[in-house]
Amino acid sequence: MALLVQLLPLALALALGPAATLEGPAKSPYQLVLQHSRLRGRQHGPNVCAVQKVIGTNKKYFTNCKQWYQRKICGKSTVISYECCPGYEKVPGEKGCPAALPLSNLYETLGVVGSTTTQLYTDRTEKLRPEMEGPGSFTIFAPSNDAWSSLSAEVLDSLVSNVNIELLNALRYHMVDRRVLTDELKHGMSLTSMYQNSDIQIHHYPNGIVTVNCARLLKADHHATNGVVHLIDKVISTVSNNIQQIIEIEDTFETLRAAVAASGLNTLLESDGQFTLLAPTNEAFEKIPAETLNRILGDPEALKDLLNNHILKSAMCAEAIVAGMSMETLEGTTLEVGCSGDMLTINGKAIISNKDTLATNGVIHYIDELLIPDSAKTLFELAAESDVSTAIDLFRQAGLSTHLSGNEQLTLLAPLNSVFKDGTPTIDAPTKNLLLNHMVKTQLASKYLYHGQTLDTLGGKKLRVFVYRNSLCIENSCIAAHDKKGRYGTLFTMDRVLTPPMGTVMDVLKGDHRFSMLVAAIQSAGLTETLNREGVYTVFAPTNEAFQAMPPGELNKLLGNAKELANILKYHIGDEILVSGGIGPLVRLKSLQGDKLEVSSKNNEVCVNKEPVAENDIMATNGVVYAITSVLQPPANRPQERGDELADSALEIFKQASAFSKSSQRSVRLAPVYQRLLERLKH
Repeated sequence: MALLVQLLPLALALALGPAATLEGPAKSPYQLVLQHSRLRGRQHGPNVCAVQKVIGTNKKYFTNCKQWYQRKICGKSTVISYECCPGYEKVPGEKGCPAALPLSNLYETLGVVGSTTTQLYTDRTEKLRPEMEGPGSFTIFAPSNDAWSSLSAEVLDSLVSNVNIELLNALRYHMVDRRVLTDELKHGMSLTSMYQNSDIQIHHYPNGIVTVNCARLLKADHHATNGVVHLIDKVISTVSNNIQQIIEIEDTFETLRAAVAASGLNTLLESDGQFTLLAPTNEAFEKIPAETLNRILGDPEALKDLLNNHILKSAMCAEAIVAGMSMETLEGTTLEVGCSGDMLTINGKAIISNKDTLATNGVIHYIDELLIPDSAKTLFELAAESDVSTAIDLFRQAGLSTHLSGNEQLTLLAPLNSVFKDGTPTIDAPTKNLLLNHMVKTQLASKYLYHGQTLDTLGGKKLRVFVYRNSLCIENSCIAAHDKKGRYGTLFTMDRVLTPPMGTVMDVLKGDHRFSMLVAAIQSAGLTETLNREGVYTVFAPTNEAFQAMPPGELNKLLGNAKELANILKYHIGDEILVSGGIGPLVRLKSLQGDKLEVSSKNNEVCVNKEPVAENDIMATNGVVYAITSVLQPPANRPQERGDELADSALEIFKQASAFSKSSQRSVRLAPVYQRLLERLKH
């Protein structure tokens, strides 16, 4: 019996299914928004909903939490009004909307919900009113009065001039021969209408908006004795063509038509599915430089990437967009789809000239600007949209443009413009060679780089990759922004000019007159071979100035003791390569001597053991060198450290003496003496 009680909730859950709980079925997005509107309106009485109205328009929306606090729809300010929730009405002298609307037939319910024009046109047909008043179960998506008045005079005349065919068929297309409530209106589903069994397309978006052939559902679930009425904001019409067929018949898509045929995407655009095509008009293609357009049209892979960047993975009607949202294309890129007033925007630009052309497999929005993805661009085109224009000018001046505009597989390491704030280098042979070493011979993606990897450059150098906790560096330069992968090349935006290694650590020190005393000391200590062989070292190199700042006696003593000198010098050498871009607030770097160095970076100033570094990132084939103006002392050689050791020794002696003569009176008398000695040594 106990086991049965324990299993009962599980059995109920399985019976109800994944979308249900003991409290009832999971609410749809529309119902959740309606519920939020009820919560916001409850202080005004029962069954009152808060409604947001866009100032200067007749547009009203049930409010969700985000819109409630922002008080904006498509960037336009809104005012809050309080109305009876669907299905309820006011009672004179009572607060809120306590009374449920009386049930009547579909025809009379049209008048109740504010679709009197639909009611009027129903009257004009001979057959429809009796059907709406008679027995049965129907759903009608009833256009609002404003929806009818917004029709063009030509369309309206064609309907009312032939009421028993055109008007009757139009109204029947808005009807379904069964009751369908909002909880059944699923995203991407189709309903069979009462006009020739033509499909009606339903989209139910996460923000709670429901569209019917891209007409927004204004008020839903108005029950009638013989069905249900949903009020919508447009008069809808039948849809017979798929996306490809619309492209074929529209003159404004002549260039798009040729591009789709060349790419082979026509099969996709005529297949079943629910897509959104952001369709570039002829004008959009004409805005692109002829050289760029011809290159893309002549490259099947780039062309396919271009077109896939205009196709969203799901159907998105304009009425569903009330704020910015990210949408993924078939290319895999993300577009920011938003709105500004009545205009749709793509990546913040109002480039949609005609919206909501419905197809059997989705929806088309006309755009007057091409959306070229990075994957179809040259390195020059990628750089034009990045903060690296100064570096690109240097490559151009050095005669390296062909590498950036052709079909050569490479990765460009382009320093940020801010790197050149003090001026740009003169273009000469060494500078050109340096620029060639900013071009890696293969097309890379930063997510596949690993620590210790080597990269071959067009200048003949091998560059090393260093992976740190919060940075990814190539030699002394670290990646400063997400990489951009183009058709053949990838752009890495770097935080400084890269300096390839020019010899071993020992070569670097010998080649710089500032380190002549250090070189002599290294040779005396027998460390020359260590700093010449393969390895990974970070060397904090004291300059001549650092040695000369030591007291003469102490310096002579150090230089005269090879063992102590080697110990001191090993403390200046870390056992891994740490470039400045990889230093966080504090990095503890193990030295060859055994103790750890404390390396920190703040406001672009590097310090080691709290001593400022004079120069960073002098790269060598087996390490990196930092110039410092003081000689570092290992912890055991520092006065404070020696005092701590003596104090610890005194404490240990005190403990042992106390233990040895614990019971003697002499130990008691000596205890204060030991304690005072301990305190003096610690201070």
